[in-house]
Amino acid sequence: MTNPSSTSTVAAAPVRRDRLDWKLYLATLAVVALLGVSLFIGVYTLDGHGEGSPDMFWITRVPRTLALVLAGAAMAICGLVMQLLTQNRFVEPTTTGTTEWAGLGLLAVMIFFPTASLLGRMVGAIIAAFIGTTIFFAFLRRVSLRSSLIVPIVGIMLGAVVSSVSTFFALQTNMLQQLGIWFAGSFAPILRGQYEVLWIVAIVLVAVFVLADRLTVAGLGEEIATNVGLNYNRMMLIGTSLVAVATGVVTVVVGNLPFLGLIVPNIVSMFRGDNLRSNLPWVFLLGIATVTVCDIVSRTIIMPFEVPVSLILGVLGSIAFVLLLLRKRRYG
Repeated sequence: MTNPSSTSTVAAAPVRRDRLDWKLYLATLAVVALLGVSLFIGVYTLDGHGEGSPDMFWITRVPRTLALVLAGAAMAICGLVMQLLTQNRFVEPTTTGTTEWAGLGLLAVMIFFPTASLLGRMVGAIIAAFIGTTIFFAFLRRVSLRSSLIVPIVGIMLGAVVSSVSTFFALQTNMLQQLGIWFAGSFAPILRGQYEVLWIVAIVLVAVFVLADRLTVAGLGEEIATNVGLNYNRMMLIGTSLVAVATGVVTVVVGNLPFLGLIVPNIVSMFRGDNLRSNLPWVFLLGIATVTVCDIVSRTIIMPFEVPVSLILGVLGSIAFVLLLLRKRRYG
């Protein structure tokens, strides 16, 4: 007879080897090197010449690089979780209206509580993002769509409606310019003492790693999840909450990072398949690398000035979105 324990060990071995693949170590080193390059790019020199120059490294460069890591990883993981729960590769916070809902919540806090702290604004953005994501998921569960391509279209339309509402109230309260700054999606304002709330998304990342297997089962559908003893509605609620928290925090601190959650998970899936747990480190690293490269381009393209990183991400993301649609149409 075959020893069950040995069978399980043999079955688990390829997964473990895959997770500890030497390619992952090389990718980690490459991302670390990229972050090192980011630390030494900017208008201020760090050679000790000029008043206050060495201090700028700790005031702006280090906080900005940490913000790149946290925001890039969080939005990439959010896209992966949303695609898993909806069983649709074209879903992420930008194409479901989650970011627009977070902006509406942020605007509401600023209108009704003008003296609210950064934490208060963040809570408002998280609550609104949770409500918007829940509405979108509820729509998908109740309406049968013939094509998966319709799902992101519906989400983009919903986000446009919410954005129009935000623009209207911003005009009425003379906050349109401030709303535009919030949605610029730039790391330029990141300074020491202003980015620390981004560490909240680190909790989200840890939670996704811990719940990866349960989220995978929930992504198979309510019937299968219930048959294996998983509380499907609870996992959907937890997944929605994690996405809302990460999106709300990133929106308040950094702004809009369009298509990041769309590009990264799809690229990883093309090369590695759909194993959520083994793909998480790759999505984590590629999310950081993508947003770091875009930020470096945004800082150097018209130096000494900067363009919003959302501009670079939007161009790359829109191209990737069109290519994914064409690939979907060609290969199914």
